[in-house]
Order: sequence, then structure tokens, then C-alpha cells
Amino acid sequence: MSQSIIKVLLVDDSAVIRGLMTQAINLDSKVEVVGSAMHGQTALTWLKKNQADVIVLDVEMPVMDGISCLKQLKQDYPAIPVIMASALTLAGAEVTLKALDLGAAGCIPKPVATNAADAIAQVAQGLIPLIKALAGQQNGLQLKEACGLTKTLKSPTKTPMVLVIGASTGGPNALKAVLSAIPAKFTLPILIAQHMPPLFTKTLAEHIERETKRPTAEAFDGVLIERNHIYIAPGDFHMTIDKRDDRMVIRLNQDAPEHFCRPSVNPLYASAAKWYGSSVLAVMLTGMGDDGIEGAQQISDRKGYIIAQDEQSSVVWGMPGAIVNAWLANQVLPLRNIAPELIRLCSL
Repeated sequence: MSQSIIKVLLVDDSAVIRGLMTQAINLDSKVEVVGSAMHGQTALTWLKKNQADVIVLDVEMPVMDGISCLKQLKQDYPAIPVIMASALTLAGAEVTLKALDLGAAGCIPKPVATNAADAIAQVAQGLIPLIKALAGQQNGLQLKEACGLTKTLKSPTKTPMVLVIGASTGGPNALKAVLSAIPAKFTLPILIAQHMPPLFTKTLAEHIERETKRPTAEAFDGVLIERNHIYIAPGDFHMTIDKRDDRMVIRLNQDAPEHFCRPSVNPLYASAAKWYGSSVLAVMLTGMGDDGIEGAQQISDRKGYIIAQDEQSSVVWGMPGAIVNAWLANQVLPLRNIAPELIRLCSL
């Protein structure tokens, strides 16, 4: 794996934002901003004579906006990962999810801090690891032989009662692929922790409901967990499972981030293990880092069943790779095979 300096092209009509992002990215000696453009057309012209490993692309720009530019980029330079930078608004969330549908590899919120130092720190924390992961320098977990790193148990010990899913980079499209392939007769409640900012998770829930025709919503505190429903952890809140009288309910909290994430997959997985034990069916989809590893260990300890997405079909094989390399996965599957396997495991 190459460890050469990662070349980044910044595309944003705001000189202030370009300056902040450049300062943030250049904090890391392994990443360098090699070009900047104020709109999509300028970026495409720059790429004719220069090379970039990763492109950070603003959504709203004059002359050629981010969506139009993204379509051209995926046609002309399909191998270059594109990260969308979006304002934290409902309109920004909608267009960002559209960009992910069109092939953007990830998204980041634009800095909202009031002073430059905080804004630079905010951008650096979220953007640098994402750039490295997409450029293949995630101190990567490299899978040598998946079948040698899975458990021998190939079916759940008990009938599954809940499906919990973790996802990060590349997750929205992966979720859509899995959930839209699950038939109506699959009635397990589905709880999802997807790393996304506030507002974006609400829009994601709306998109998933349209795709699946299954009741889907951003979870709220105290809601009863019902069969045939999908619940999305809201941005900036951990989502957990609890018991009230004889019914399972969702609890939200703003405890400290875990693995720099809120929502984190960990609290969801751990609480599912606590209350459902060996009746937990868990899936870990594409994502950078190793969020969910401790919760997956608890699911495994209680004989729950875990499926990890394979490396080839993942945008970033961080979170599923961590589970596989810790010997916690019962199966490692390509994205297209996950829904059929969930159906089989529930004996439908």
C-alpha cells in the first residue's frame, strides 16, 4: 500500500472556506491540498492538466454546482473519490444524499464554528481521516482470508428478534441496497446507527421509507419498538434499547461520543446484546474506523449473530474489517448477499 502524500483538490466558491479547509488538511504531513477551484467547471479544467487522489466538492456553487460537477467527475474520473461538503440544513441534507446516490464516497458538514481556530480543528477532525481512508491509507485492516476469520456457527442459536445495523462512510447507499431487498414478510424491527450529522439522519429516514415502503423514522426517546418498523439514530444522539414494563423501547442520550462518533454503533449494539441476548441479529456495513467493536464483542459473548460486509464491496473496510479481524463475525458477505442471508437466517 502506497504511503505517498495524498493530493487533494478543493472545490468551493468561498475563499474563506477554501482557506480554512486548506489549513486544516495541511495540518497532516501525509495530506496536501494541491489545487483549489471556485466552481465545478474550473475544477474539471484543472483536472485536465493535474492529478488529485481525492476531491472535496462543495454542493452549492455558481457556474457549475456540485451535483453537475459530480456527474461529470464520475464519468471522466471514476476512480477519484469525491467527498461532498454541505451546509447543515435540510436542503443541504437532501442534495447531499442525492450526491451519495450519484457516487460520492462520503460527506462532511461545512464548519460552523465562529472562530477560525475552532473551525480548522473541526474540519481536521472529520475530514483528514476520511481523506486517508478513501485514499487507501487507513492503517488498513487487510483481510487475508475471510473464511479463516469467521466463527464456525453459521446459524443463530435462537430465532432472531431484532436486527441492528451499524454504518458510516458509504453507509446510506449500502443501507438502501440491503433494506430495499428485504421483503415485507421480514417483520423484525430494524435499528440503525449511521454516522451522520443532525438533519441528515431525518432526510435519510425519509429516503429509506420511500425506498422500502416500510415505516421508517428518526427515533425519539421512549418510542416503543415495533415489528416491521425501521428506526434511525438521530444525528448527535446515541440510540439504545431499554425495557419498560414488558415492552422494548428506544432511549436517546447525549453521553460522550464513542470512537469520536455520536451516534455511535457501540451503545446500540451493547444495549441490543443486554436485552435480546442470543436473539440479536447484527450487521456491520461499510465505514471507517472501528466504532462498534466493543458492542460487537458483547453481542458475540451473548451468542448473538453478526454479519460483516466484505472488503471488496465496502467503500471503506474499517468498521466491518475490525469485527472480522477480531474473530467476531459469523459471516463476511458481499453487500448484494446480505439481504438474502438475513431472510434465510430468519427462516422466511
